[in-house]
Amino acid sequence: MASGYNTKDEDGHISLPGPGGGALRSKKPENTAFKQQRLPAWQPILTAGTVLPAFFIIGLIFIPVGIGLYVTSNNIKEFEIDYTGVDMSSPCFNCSQNFTWNSTRPCTCSIPFYLDQAYEGSVFMYYGLSNFYQNHRRYVKSRDDNQLNGDMASLMSPSKECEPYAYHDNKPIAPCGAVANSMFNDTLELFYNDPNGTKVQIPLTNTGIAWSTDKHVKFRNPGGNNANLTAVFQGTTKPVNWRRPVYELDTAAQNNGFVNEDFIVWMRTAALPTFRKLYRIIHKTSKVVPTLQHGNYTLEVIYNYPVRGFEGKKRMILSTISWMGGKNPFLGIAYITVGSVCFFLGIVLLIIHHKCGNHSNSADISN
Repeated sequence: MASGYNTKDEDGHISLPGPGGGALRSKKPENTAFKQQRLPAWQPILTAGTVLPAFFIIGLIFIPVGIGLYVTSNNIKEFEIDYTGVDMSSPCFNCSQNFTWNSTRPCTCSIPFYLDQAYEGSVFMYYGLSNFYQNHRRYVKSRDDNQLNGDMASLMSPSKECEPYAYHDNKPIAPCGAVANSMFNDTLELFYNDPNGTKVQIPLTNTGIAWSTDKHVKFRNPGGNNANLTAVFQGTTKPVNWRRPVYELDTAAQNNGFVNEDFIVWMRTAALPTFRKLYRIIHKTSKVVPTLQHGNYTLEVIYNYPVRGFEGKKRMILSTISWMGGKNPFLGIAYITVGSVCFFLGIVLLIIHHKCGNHSNSADISN
């Protein structure tokens, strides 16, 4: 009796009778180690002798690391004050109620506060916004990176992504887009109230607050670093909500125009609706006197940025830093939690193995 066996069947080439007496090639993969998934592989065998030590080792490593991170975070000093002006008792209440983008005169308010401990080392001043969705897709795309990089063609012909903030009064907007148009423009000044009755202004540094890659790579002024910005930006207009053009953001040429660090910091959009951005740095100037002494201070605000339209809040934050950055206890708590869970599971599995393992061994011996 004839059989349909073919020597090529072992290689996956099975010949089947087709119409007209022809042969059809099978779709079966070739009989190779790769296509048949027979390559050498290592498959761990999970036993009590390997799993239990792993749980205990993870627990013993993660718990001390988490405690160290948590203690380091708690040692960072941070002070936060809300100056939105929602409450009638707030010094900024009148500013928050009356101020809009179209206001011709800025509103000022002063907020006294007390620091109960001295701040050593450099102190970082942040502004914070709440309920501001910088991560909205259309908002994030509303910018022209070529224009911000100093391209002259994009300066006079902004990208369509900037609409409706690309042109105003038939002139190109520089910088264009919704991100630039909504730039934070409150002015914050800090004063120390000396016990003798005088007010001492705290020096605030407005450089060194942006990422180096942003400052020297992503953002450039048209015409180069030594260009006359007034002449370069001639023929353009400021964003709708700005009070002055981009070439008047600072008196220092190295911090003016598109390379202004306040502008660069704002253009790096936040991922969450509640965020903070670095505003100023208070450098330590004396090895004897703390950077900020404990005592009474006054925060003077030129209230330019309205937040009532999106029910947002504004705040000022003073903070020191450590080797791990700013104050954030989450990482330490996460390490402690994972380590504790692993250590607890190790104990539970050890008890189960001690009871059930001995029982299973006795049953095997009896059989």
